[in-house]
Amino acid sequence: MKVILHFVIILFTAGAFAQEGMISVNKVLKLMGTRFEITVVAPSETVGNGFIEEGIAEITRIEKLISSWDAGSETTLINANAGVAPVTVSQELFELIERAKKISEITDGAFDITFASMDSIWKFDGSMSYFPTNAAITSSVSKVGSHNIILDKDKRTVFLKEKGVKIGFGAIGKGFAADKTKQLLISKGVTGGIINASGDLTTWGTKVTGEKWMVGITNPLDKTKVFSWLPVVESSVATSGNYEKYIVFDGIKYTHIIDPRTGYPISGVKSVTVFAKTAELCDALATAVFIMGKESGLFMIDQMQGIEALLVDENDKIYKSSGIQLDITDK
Repeated sequence: MKVILHFVIILFTAGAFAQEGMISVNKVLKLMGTRFEITVVAPSETVGNGFIEEGIAEITRIEKLISSWDAGSETTLINANAGVAPVTVSQELFELIERAKKISEITDGAFDITFASMDSIWKFDGSMSYFPTNAAITSSVSKVGSHNIILDKDKRTVFLKEKGVKIGFGAIGKGFAADKTKQLLISKGVTGGIINASGDLTTWGTKVTGEKWMVGITNPLDKTKVFSWLPVVESSVATSGNYEKYIVFDGIKYTHIIDPRTGYPISGVKSVTVFAKTAELCDALATAVFIMGKESGLFMIDQMQGIEALLVDENDKIYKSSGIQLDITDK
């Protein structure tokens, strides 16, 4: 459900204090099946690369925890015991699932990690020649719903009520990994950096010059043009959208992002970008707002303190939550 957030990091110069003797060290690599970029401020390249290796190890650890493709992961064990028995899990996975359930409640099910239970009746590879029947669509989401996740805090167990119910972290996992990696590096004394997990981006501290980070969000139709510069200071950003995978029936374009409550693909929205303190929350809410649409989605965001969003509709019109001061530019 995620696309890469095309961004440019620039500097905001007001009130900057340089970090003398520090350099910026950067590495791009493939982790969790996607592109990760880790940037740290460090006293030397050797020290910086050491920090990055620790970050890589943390992302790898998180992947083994939440991956539904790893036969030995706690997530796989939970899914294998659906309708059979509760599974005792680690504290951090229990808390992640607990937070995911709360987000599902807040978004009225627009975000739901049991989306993994959905039967795949939609094909966005050009092979679909007919629109699925209402009955088939209804059946496809019959096992979706966070009410199917039973949590026991005292025993730290997770139980999926019915056979066939599954959980997956595709719409929250990369943000979670980015946050955990940021926390680890801060604990190691890294004074500034960026973790970019295919567009789920979180920052802390400042550049080596002491200047603050800004993010330039590019126009979804023309990646050479930036339509807005926005600050990401001790904060995070994520984008949900689709500019390539879609199908057209009766003149209506449907993206590959599907509403887990109805089983129908979403139309009318091109992208949603969310700003919040954690990449995990940005990740989940970007998907939810995309599904909820501009009225309901942005209304929800406006009720949340410290969270903002930008939405681009199918006509390339930009909508924003109340706290964003939008600086439109063609640079």
